[in-house]
Amino acid sequence: MSTPSLPSLAVRRLTLRDLTACADLSEDRGWPREEHKWGLLLTAGKGYGIDDPDGGLVSACVVTEYGPQDHPALGAVGMVLVAKRHARRGIGRRLMRHVVSAMGTTPLTLHATPYGRPLYEELGFKVTGRAEMMRGHFTPGGPEPEVVTRAATAEDLPAILRLDEEVFGADRTPIITRLPAFADRLRVAEEDRRLIGYAAAWPNMDTHVVGPLIARDTETAKALITSLAAHTDRPLRTDIDVRHEELLAWAKERGLASVAFNAVMTYGIPELPGDWTRRFAPLTVAAG
Repeated sequence: MSTPSLPSLAVRRLTLRDLTACADLSEDRGWPREEHKWGLLLTAGKGYGIDDPDGGLVSACVVTEYGPQDHPALGAVGMVLVAKRHARRGIGRRLMRHVVSAMGTTPLTLHATPYGRPLYEELGFKVTGRAEMMRGHFTPGGPEPEVVTRAATAEDLPAILRLDEEVFGADRTPIITRLPAFADRLRVAEEDRRLIGYAAAWPNMDTHVVGPLIARDTETAKALITSLAAHTDRPLRTDIDVRHEELLAWAKERGLASVAFNAVMTYGIPELPGDWTRRFAPLTVAAG
């Protein structure tokens, strides 16, 4: 059956019931299935998709909103996918136009691959930064960071939420409160009983993704990564803001290699809110 004309392809909201179809779409495009991540995004965010008349999905994406529920301060767009058999027919453009329209005046952000960047630029997104994807087995070495870290507890959650909103620039309570169940490890850094950073490591296929990574300074970020790496045999993966040159150099010295660069893009705002000097890595590039 051929794909109907573009005007007749309805965009609908996705739910957790669409998780397998979303994972199938990822696999179709050569991405990992990432069912664990899809599950988080479809419950904490809003999924949008176009059904394939032959079964499955033609296209999908997820928007994760931050800030007040009735007036979000920011929406992060991620997992924008079009089935290989329907590529280059304008379907991704149609889906993204629908999302931009549905979000109204809410500012948007996304991480764009070189392949996807031209479409987003056509829609009005502007490049405001870059992130370097790192991957590899972490090998300890050199002076140990002096910052004290420990496993997070339930009592730390209010302080984590306060620090995260201060650094990120918007309230992320719905997704951050899911971290204890989503991540395998959640660590905090302290000084004089005051929280100065936190980070999580969550399972993604054969790796542990480090994110979010929020820290007072580079030494605190190093300590959090080191403490997370000590509790896993898997390769680590993370996406570090390229402005954090010292942390990138340190990570490369300890076995993480550069995999790719993604453009950080915004729509409706000249740059991301918050404090980039303490925001080292996103929870996932799909959700900011």
